[in-house]
Amino acid sequence: MTAKHAESGSAVVKDENGMVVRDRDAITQRRRRDQRRRSIAMTGSSSAIGHRLVAELAEAPYVTRVVVLDPVHPGVTGAKVSFYALDLTQPAVDARLTEVLEAEHIDTFVHLSPLEGPIHATAWAHELERSGTMQVLHACHKRGVSKLISLGSALVYGPHRDNPNFLREEHALRGMHGAHYVADQLDVEAQIEKWRVAHPDSVVTSLRAAFMVGPNTHNYVRRYLTRTFVPTVLGYDPLVQLIHENDALAALMLAVERDVPGAFNIASEGLLRLSTAIRLAGGLPVSMPYASLRRLAGVLWALQLCEAPASFAPLLRHLCVLDTARARRELGFRARFNAREAILSLRPEPMPEDAKLLSEAP
Repeated sequence: MTAKHAESGSAVVKDENGMVVRDRDAITQRRRRDQRRRSIAMTGSSSAIGHRLVAELAEAPYVTRVVVLDPVHPGVTGAKVSFYALDLTQPAVDARLTEVLEAEHIDTFVHLSPLEGPIHATAWAHELERSGTMQVLHACHKRGVSKLISLGSALVYGPHRDNPNFLREEHALRGMHGAHYVADQLDVEAQIEKWRVAHPDSVVTSLRAAFMVGPNTHNYVRRYLTRTFVPTVLGYDPLVQLIHENDALAALMLAVERDVPGAFNIASEGLLRLSTAIRLAGGLPVSMPYASLRRLAGVLWALQLCEAPASFAPLLRHLCVLDTARARRELGFRARFNAREAILSLRPEPMPEDAKLLSEAP
């Protein structure tokens, strides 16, 4: 105990998340704030993580309402769940959004994208991500929501030659040159940051997730890793970082439960060499010169025969690895699945050769 604390009679203690606080009254106040009852609206329920989040929120005792705002019903029903068929790409949808938020007495908005990776319909994706987010934020402003949560991608940092070993939340968001999907993600982040500055009394939490994998997630990452022959770049074997879908869901639930503003990197413990991740997923790495791989990816993407456009090729050369210390310290998030376990969840049963791969150091 320091002299200052001894004089005041207040001992430094830690709460259940290991956060240092001044006294036990502060802990009590935070618990009361974090556990207040919430009425929640959300978008993106058609994604794998969104569908599961609806079900989890419907079971949470502190949630009074779960209002789903999407074109397609999530298939989750219950006394707490309401569904409104809304398309965020339609003009002036914010008026209807505001009407629903008012009628349902919404205090918390969870904004998820139904897109789990790049798609060929870039103009439509642009409208959904950028214009859709603008409509959501406008409605949240009119309603005066007290809490806004978003789930984004670590790709906003981008894979770059001069990236540090671990990217912290304050690192520059440089994206990926020519990648429409990432440009839209960056725009969403910028819009949410602008909204946060304009609404200092609201809690705004942004999660930036590593590559998400899991048995229920069928995104471009899974399709790439589980090919029989997986293209890689000759002379490069970068470290990759993942997050299991269950851990991404847990991070979202923590963001809902606790009033912790800011941006948070979300990822599993441990890293894997790209070649090891591919073999653990059941594939065989096939190395190609970088220029050849980009040309091939461009042709296959145009023919809708590959997972991502050529603009994603830098991911096969350079680091884009997250520092998750802030999420552990402030959000109380700690992944249950490490990188190897996350990869193995893509396979029905581990194969005998996995034992050797699991022992390999990155």
